[in-house]
Amino acid sequence: MKVGFIGLGIMGRPMAGNLIKAGYSLIVNDLNEQAVKALEEQGAQAGTPKEIGAACDVIFLSLPNGSIVQDILFGENGVAASIRPGTLVCDTSSVTPGEAQTCFRRMKELGVGFVDAPVSGGEPGAIAGTLAFMAGGEEADFEALKPFFSAMGSSCVLIGGSGSGCVTKLANQVIVNLTIAAVSEAFVLAVKAGADPVKVYEAIRGGLAGSAVLDAKIPMIVERNFKPGGKISINHKDIKNVLATAHEVDAPVPLTAQLFEIQQALKVAGCMDDDHCAYVKYFERLADVTVQKKESEAE
Repeated sequence: MKVGFIGLGIMGRPMAGNLIKAGYSLIVNDLNEQAVKALEEQGAQAGTPKEIGAACDVIFLSLPNGSIVQDILFGENGVAASIRPGTLVCDTSSVTPGEAQTCFRRMKELGVGFVDAPVSGGEPGAIAGTLAFMAGGEEADFEALKPFFSAMGSSCVLIGGSGSGCVTKLANQVIVNLTIAAVSEAFVLAVKAGADPVKVYEAIRGGLAGSAVLDAKIPMIVERNFKPGGKISINHKDIKNVLATAHEVDAPVPLTAQLFEIQQALKVAGCMDDDHCAYVKYFERLADVTVQKKESEAE
């Protein structure tokens, strides 16, 4: 069985690597030649989207946005130009439910299965193979993908029909991003009031305020480590998709709308390539403080 993987960015590259480790034969594609070369060194072959469509039984996508997904699948010399009936396509990108449903419908016309299966877990989860897959599509296609999900993640759930995986991802992004913003605001308050942020973290992490987000992001913030596991730019796109979808279904999301404006402010400040724990920089500028370890703790 040949497996295609298109999109070797922060998430896609380690995901593809874990499929190779699991024994799958991969053909990969990305605009970044170095990323392709790194996967070739692990045993993959390089190929164009059209070549992947012709050669592969299962094809995974991990791409920045829905328009790129559409172009890779249906553009000139895209996957659909050569894909065979019976092939299964799984898009792990974060796109809107409507975009996923369009892909599902167009692939169905070609006799091809399509599952939207965005992920949660960030770069650490992609590297460790502990991602959570949230899937939308037909049950038979989901069942066929389970072995691949197991190679890349620790959980996979079929939510419902096409697009429902993307709906779940949008809900996930609301929770994650708003939690990071709330944590950032709280720790800026603590530092402005004279408290040691490391001690505050140690005090609250075992209580109701404790969370995976708190444990992942506060150590980064106090170390001033904004190397991206999840770039603000990607989350900015996701929150924009949340707002668009919410408006379509008449679901007011006032807190998420405020978060989008915080992201806009950070965009102006040139922070879009930072990890989303850099939301703290917005609140730090408002309060004129920096959330970091004290000098004695940093030594």
